[in-house]
Amino acid sequence: MSLPTNSIRSMLRADHARLADLITGLTDDQARADSALPGWSRGHVLTHLAEHAKALKRQTEYALDGKLVDMYDGGPPSRAAAIQAGSSRPASALVDDVVQSAKELETAWDAVGPNDWERPVTYRNGTLEGIVLARWRELEIHSADLNLGHVDWSPEFCDYIIGFLSPRVPSGVSVALPDRVLGDGEPVHVSGDPREIAAWLAGRDHSGLTFSQPIELGPWP
Repeated sequence: MSLPTNSIRSMLRADHARLADLITGLTDDQARADSALPGWSRGHVLTHLAEHAKALKRQTEYALDGKLVDMYDGGPPSRAAAIQAGSSRPASALVDDVVQSAKELETAWDAVGPNDWERPVTYRNGTLEGIVLARWRELEIHSADLNLGHVDWSPEFCDYIIGFLSPRVPSGVSVALPDRVLGDGEPVHVSGDPREIAAWLAGRDHSGLTFSQPIELGPWP
C-alpha cells in the first residue's frame, strides 16, 4: 500500500494530538519511570521525540532553501548527549517541548508545496517525502514505548511498517504471514494479528504471535 504524503500527514496530525493527550498531566515520577526501551526512561523517549521533530523541521527548512544540512549537529554522539541531558527535565518541560516541537514541525511542512516533497535531504540521502514517513515510524512506535496507555496502530501503519521492516527477515528464510510472504527461502509460518506482527518486526512485545519455528531478525534497514 502506497499512501499519498498528505494522507500520512493527516494521520500524523492525529497521532501528534494522541501523544499530547497521553502525556497531559505527566508527573515527574512518571517521567523518570522506565519506558519499554531498555535503558531509557520516559524522559529519554520524550526528549528523543522532541529532538527528532526539531531535526526534521531543520531538514525541511533547509531543503526548501535548496540546501542540505546534517540531521543533528555533531552527528550521533551529539544526538545521544542531547537525549541524555534532556531526559531529566521536569515533566512539564518535557511535555511542553514535545508538543511545541510537533507544532513547529507541522508548520514547517505546511510551507511545502505539492512539487517540493521530492526535494533532497541528508536523512537517509532521501527526500522530504521520506522524512514524513520517518516521523510516522518514530511517533507511532515511541508513543507505544511510553507505556502510558494503549496505542492502537492503524491498519495503514501496520501495512506500511511491515513492508518497511521486511529486510529484517534473514537471507534464506521466508516469513509466511496471513496476507503476504516476506523474504525468499525456507518458510517460517507466523500467525497473529497485523498489530503484533508489526510489533515483532519492530522489536517490540509480540506475545500473541505463534511461530512454526524460531527466527532471529536482522538489523533495522
